[in-house]
Amino acid sequence: MVQIGQINKLKVVKTMEYGVFLDGGSDGEILLPARYQPEKCEVGDELEVFVCFDSEDRLVAMTEMPFAMVGTFGLLKVKSIERVGAFLDWGLPKDLFLPFSEQTRDLKIGQNVLVYLYLDNTDRISSSMRLERFIDKESGNYEAGQSVDLLIAAKTDLGYKAIINGRHWGMLYANEVFQQLEYGQRLKGFIKQVRDDGKIDLRLNEAGHKATADIGERIMELLKSKGGFLPITDKTDPEAIYDLFGVSKKKYKMALGGLYKKRLITVHDDGIRLAVGR
Repeated sequence: MVQIGQINKLKVVKTMEYGVFLDGGSDGEILLPARYQPEKCEVGDELEVFVCFDSEDRLVAMTEMPFAMVGTFGLLKVKSIERVGAFLDWGLPKDLFLPFSEQTRDLKIGQNVLVYLYLDNTDRISSSMRLERFIDKESGNYEAGQSVDLLIAAKTDLGYKAIINGRHWGMLYANEVFQQLEYGQRLKGFIKQVRDDGKIDLRLNEAGHKATADIGERIMELLKSKGGFLPITDKTDPEAIYDLFGVSKKKYKMALGGLYKKRLITVHDDGIRLAVGR
């Protein structure tokens, strides 16, 4: 049985002028149209294909991949709004359905929405803005400092609510975020802590000496590219420091102190310089 809305590895069982047929098991033979057919495709070859429904609701295979697959979250653009719901551009010829019952607010054409892709009770591919229903209620087996993939789902009074590894909720607190984050943005992050109640706190930068060392390397690289001098002092605005290094002023000063102790730089009233010979 094929996995609808996902990548499948299927065997070629028949070749025709208009494409090849793949073995879909209990779902029967599935057409891979000629426009997707690789060169020198023969009976017995195994192909990695995405399986979905065509405009006539027949299973079809293709080598084009959508922006998101069943069982995942994706930020997709509203392409049209019809009587039954909205349709989203997910990178394939047939648009993705977003029923009115799965919308959490009024939508406009051209708007980006974060949705989860699932199979409805007729095995048709559909999407939902009701993300909470598809988040794992267990906290997961995470450890402090672990690197994770984040998807920004919402901005709240506390900070940014993010989906961790496509499965769990986590929180990035506003007072620990020193960059602009956007709805639907994907980025790397780290587990700060898993609380006793199972809630997960996140951070965008590694903690400890490694993070400081990474910032120090960036400072050295920028100094060298700027002729050995940067006009950054204790009075420099935190926003300017973030624009240069992507970190808070506190973390910048910690990294700067490390470079100074190693005698890699010198600190002056008008800025910082590479030490002689560096």
